[in-house]
Amino acid sequence: MPREQRLARVFVELADTLVADFDVMEFLHLLTERCVQVLQVDAAGLLLTDQADRLQLVAASSEQSRLLELFQLQADQGPCLDAYATGTQVAVADLAAEAARWPAFAAAAHERGFAAVHAMPMRLRDQVIGALNLFSTTAGGLDADSAALGQAFADVATIGLLGERAAREQTLLSQQLQIALNTRVLIEQAKGMLAERGGQSMDAAFTAMRTYARDHNRKLTDTAHAVINGEVLLPERARKVLRRPPV
Repeated sequence: MPREQRLARVFVELADTLVADFDVMEFLHLLTERCVQVLQVDAAGLLLTDQADRLQLVAASSEQSRLLELFQLQADQGPCLDAYATGTQVAVADLAAEAARWPAFAAAAHERGFAAVHAMPMRLRDQVIGALNLFSTTAGGLDADSAALGQAFADVATIGLLGERAAREQTLLSQQLQIALNTRVLIEQAKGMLAERGGQSMDAAFTAMRTYARDHNRKLTDTAHAVINGEVLLPERARKVLRRPPV
């Protein structure tokens, strides 16, 4: 399939997700996955601000990128934080060559197999609400077209989260972002429970949970609740068992 046609399908898919009462977490995870597929990077992560204007991790395409994003927040250094602080892209084609700039982050990235990163600010006009971060396992960075597309993905996510009404009303924006952050904690808890029950990786457990949510037309948040309450189980060999709640 030509790249232009593939891109058109991705943007239509993202736009179709932005309906009334859309599933914020599913939208954000879908965004990180599509970035990996279309931009030919190896992983993606997404940081958003909470009600106290502190960055928090809300989505990642893999367990390694999730751990690196969390480390970055804990160490309070890295290109993704700089992209958020400045509202501009931060491109690092070779993290090893920039180790002096972010020593702790560069070491953590190398440990997890990443050699390059491109951070895109999630910005609408003067308001920056987070950063979309693209990681590669080989040095070299993104070309100009891929970088522009990555920023377009970040812009789509920003518009989806803010909306016209949210851009005018800061209170509504803070509530929406806080819901996403609170939901992330719930999903991480459910993912850990599934991984432990099934003896699988965190990535496999999360994939199983998302697949179940899609197959049963349920929100990811509702499925996470069901996992925690014991309604969705993942025993050995990744078989999913459902005890349906009473109608």
